Amino acid sequence: MPAHAKSPDQLRSARWFAPDDVRSFGHRSRIKQMGYTDADYKGKPVIALLNTWSDLNQCHTHLRQRADEIKRGVWQAGGFPVEVPVTSLSEMFMKPTTMLYRNLLAMEVEEVLRSHPIDGVVLMGGCDKTVPAMIMGATTMNIPAIFFPAGPMLKGNWRGEVLGSGSDTWKYWDERRAGNLCEEAWCEIEGGIARSPGVCMTMGTAATMACITEALGLMLPGASSIPAMDSAHARLASDTGRRAVEMVWEDLKPSDMLTEQAFDNAITCDMAIGGSTNAIVHLIAMAGRAKVKLDLSRFDELSRQTPWLGNIRPSGKYLMEDFHFAGGLPALLGQIRDRLHTDCITVNGKTLGDNITSEDESNIHNTDVIHPRNNPLSEQGGTFVLHGNLAPQGAVLKVTAASKPLLQHKGPALVFKDYNDMNSKLDDTSVDITADTVLVLQSAGPLGAPGMPEWGMLPLPKRLLEQGVRDMLRISDARMSGTSYGTCVLHVSPESAVGGPIALVQDGDVIELDAPNRKLMLHVSEEELAKRQAAWIPPQPHYQRGYGQLYLEHITQAHEGCDFDFLHAGEETPDPEIH
Repeated sequence: MPAHAKSPDQLRSARWFAPDDVRSFGHRSRIKQMGYTDADYKGKPVIALLNTWSDLNQCHTHLRQRADEIKRGVWQAGGFPVEVPVTSLSEMFMKPTTMLYRNLLAMEVEEVLRSHPIDGVVLMGGCDKTVPAMIMGATTMNIPAIFFPAGPMLKGNWRGEVLGSGSDTWKYWDERRAGNLCEEAWCEIEGGIARSPGVCMTMGTAATMACITEALGLMLPGASSIPAMDSAHARLASDTGRRAVEMVWEDLKPSDMLTEQAFDNAITCDMAIGGSTNAIVHLIAMAGRAKVKLDLSRFDELSRQTPWLGNIRPSGKYLMEDFHFAGGLPALLGQIRDRLHTDCITVNGKTLGDNITSEDESNIHNTDVIHPRNNPLSEQGGTFVLHGNLAPQGAVLKVTAASKPLLQHKGPALVFKDYNDMNSKLDDTSVDITADTVLVLQSAGPLGAPGMPEWGMLPLPKRLLEQGVRDMLRISDARMSGTSYGTCVLHVSPESAVGGPIALVQDGDVIELDAPNRKLMLHVSEEELAKRQAAWIPPQPHYQRGYGQLYLEHITQAHEGCDFDFLHAGEETPDPEIH
């Protein structure tokens, strides 16, 4: 045990169990009520397993079993494991969007850890909003914490074709709407695209956030890409449990790892893997909890100097299983060591530099999956940050998943006031739409939707799909799934619901995207925009009570991370008194 290790009487849980008083008598007697003896818990670190398993969370269906395997590791290392369920954010089934509830889970994680006799925590999850939510809560609480990822599902399969979840859903749905795919084939795809527990096996938001978490140092090396059904995933579980106990004795906390340099590493990782645009919103929120200020400008700065190396769908060709066996994140980050702060400490007590491979290309086992530094897929990263009079506070574009001819495009706008308006107009043959039209969706941001759902990959008009069109320039204040693709400008800020310029766009207005120069312009005079602004009427609040009202009153805009403003304010919350 290192010199700075805690002694048993310094454990946080000792405040509950050690004193010779009536309250601690009650705590100890209730531990015995659950069938535990003094030898099971006395003087041992209490390790909470915050489990986001649910019968309605398709990505986490195996986490019940993994919890037992984590407990095995905790017991082996001399800890006392306690499994605690927390809100499960089911990406597919929760409506209107899990993003509405990310901050709720973050608050729950923080308060569950603070209010219980817990010395360290294993954060169990993988679904898109679960990862940032748990890290946000654990960061604010700041006790030793390690993340255990759910892992990607198995590859999909249909008639010998490898399917990627999400990405191939959109691809084949377009073909179905275009009349190129029969109902029988569509049903076969439905049965073959998601074949096992685990998160999307494309480089969607879940896989992106897992990689980012590893780059931040909050996950054991190589853990981010281990398939959920691989036996290595079970071994990772027990390894994680053992390490959680050691971290408590070492007093290694999130604040030791989540530095400004660590967040630079996370952004650089995101750009190199061609990650989800959602990572930007989440990283800004996560950094805010660590008292690190992240601006959109930093993302673009690092994107300009980071090569894209991960050939993974939807930007590339392969899936997460291929990425794992090609060497995973340690091999990819090894190719860009000079772009990383390799001295950042990680959960295993070693530096990031210790945990990744050398620059030697031989560490990559498939150079078409992970491109070596001397043969990048692109010299710049996967996401561009745009500015202009249509997005004064910024917007984002996943350039690696966009169509090159549309990266510099000028066309007339067709405006949808909200999602229902889009559904009613999109296939209306009386509405003038061509391949050059710029589709604009309003009322899809944090307040407007509410919750900033993944509506940003607007569907294409059926009649254009039938003509062979497969992409158009689409602009919104929404997010889009990390599994999505297309020339979709997202996170336009300020959003339409607060009167941002996107609220003022009218049919026929000319919009120009100049991605190489990071420009997004609405070609309408300042005088005309001022006139429209004066006539703009704010929408009525979507919620009048409960959590929804709390959300509407305190949510920040996309460029600020969509966290609650009150969670960044004030001094740290003290531990509770025990009486």
